[in-house]
Amino acid sequence: MHILEFEKPIAELEGKIEELRHLTDGGDVNIADEVGRLQTKVDKLLRSTYAKLTPWQKTQVARHPDRPHALDYIRTLITDFTPLAGDRCFGEDNAIVGGLGRFRGQSVMVLGHEKGHDTETRLKHNFGMAKPEGYRKAVRLMEMADHFQVPVLTLVDTAGAYPGVEAEARGQAEAIARSIETCLDVRVPFVTAIIGEGGSGGAIALATANTVLMLEHAIYSVISPEGCASILWRSGENAKDAAEALRLTAQDLHKLGVCDGIVDEPLGGAHRNRELMMQNLSAALDSALRGMGGVEGGVLRARRREKFLAMGRGGLA
Repeated sequence: MHILEFEKPIAELEGKIEELRHLTDGGDVNIADEVGRLQTKVDKLLRSTYAKLTPWQKTQVARHPDRPHALDYIRTLITDFTPLAGDRCFGEDNAIVGGLGRFRGQSVMVLGHEKGHDTETRLKHNFGMAKPEGYRKAVRLMEMADHFQVPVLTLVDTAGAYPGVEAEARGQAEAIARSIETCLDVRVPFVTAIIGEGGSGGAIALATANTVLMLEHAIYSVISPEGCASILWRSGENAKDAAEALRLTAQDLHKLGVCDGIVDEPLGGAHRNRELMMQNLSAALDSALRGMGGVEGGVLRARRREKFLAMGRGGLA
């Protein structure tokens, strides 16, 4: 497991536990007692450490390479998943995955940013940074969901839209704006879960939903801490200060009304207990969808539009 800087004291204890477990085969009861004592100490240290994470530390957890990504959630939570590809204009973008499937027996259209889990898949999915064709594919699939009256679920995890020259040449800003417009326009239940990073317009293009959920250690911001630091302080070394100022944590954004709910993560983050994380997110998504059951499409659309327009009119406290 990849170890973050602030997790090193925990990792040292876990290393000792692993060493002792190799000795338990000898049948020494005292070693088993020592393992139990150390495990209790690890749990206590994990609890105290994760209870007081700074915004910068939460940013590191949100970016953890072992954290479950969109395809992990889709494989676990969505049955009969049929991937759909292409924007019918330029080509396929693997940074955004999407398709039809069933969530707890209900037909849904699911979309998500996929970062990849190793060098090969990260390159294939462009680290979750979509190009215009990715957002145009998202528009196509959301319009399909609207046509067939199936709810939309989106899983957001991106540092931002791809900033390359070819993306700009193909109309990156227009594609993102069109995706946001489509999010606001569909007349079906729409639920978003920010499962890792929610970066800039690249995130909000899939996150303009009736209900926006954030995992406990996820982040959501108009710009990355490093990008903010490079603008304000002319140095990426001030990323920690930028993370504090941006108020990008789930807890801050829930207070501001930007996100509607926080999904608890297992002790030590989603990467430490994927099965429990899947269960927690499944329950949260199900609750959000049930809350919109039976609501007429025009009302869902009006509520969604009003929610985001109110943020612009009144600002954020």
